Amino acid sequence: MLKEKVKQEIDKLNEDQLRRVEIFIASIKLETEKSSVPLWKRTTPAERARDLEEWASQFPKTGGGLPDEACDRENIYYGDDGDE
Repeated sequence: MLKEKVKQEIDKLNEDQLRRVEIFIASIKLETEKSSVPLWKRTTPAERARDLEEWASQFPKTGGGLPDEACDRENIYYGDDGDE
């Protein structure tokens, strides 16, 4: 039923709209193909490393990090005042 409704709507589209639908369908197919093969099987370690570095580079470089106290076990579990 849905398929027939979609077909009817497609019949009403002009050429430009049909091209956009075609691109959308191609992107869905590509997405489906990609998701069926795990990332580690379709890329090399070098490609994954490059992609990670590229992804990380999009974030602002604040220059600040966490102080050492932030990773202290007592501060993680009990807070700055040491109370439970």
